[in-house]
Amino acid sequence: MSSRTLLTSVVALSFAFTLLPCAFAQMPNPYGPPISVEIAKKLARPAIAEAVKNHLTVAVAIVDPNGALMYYEKMDNTQLASADAAIDKARTSALYKRPSKALQDALAKGGDGLRVLALRGATAIEGGFPIVLDGKIVGAIGVSGDASAHDSQCAEAALATLK
Repeated sequence: MSSRTLLTSVVALSFAFTLLPCAFAQMPNPYGPPISVEIAKKLARPAIAEAVKNHLTVAVAIVDPNGALMYYEKMDNTQLASADAAIDKARTSALYKRPSKALQDALAKGGDGLRVLALRGATAIEGGFPIVLDGKIVGAIGVSGDASAHDSQCAEAALATLK
């Protein structure tokens, strides 16, 4: 590769990464103090209830704004890999201030969205959501165990109890 070709490639990449809009936007909400373990437990209940109602088996993880695990529950017979996946989805939502599906959608579009692959600790799989109270992100919930859309359905059932 000639130095001119290399320079052209570097300039093009620099342009792409600095001037093009981001494929997904973070929530504007500031971080707040973490939710209590009591609230985390209460949030897991409706997620589990939604799974039971729909004959699903899932794992539910609640993390604080820093992504540290606060509460975790796994239903009997949930696949073992879902344990870590639920935690990873929750951490992604807390640390990147957006539903994990936003990263999944950006990645699926390709192009600039492929940058998601370089994000440390990001899990680009639907099923994680920030928990917002009084306009502040106080944690996140992640659900895993079934199809991602079903995982989201369970997480959204939990978040609906906050409204």
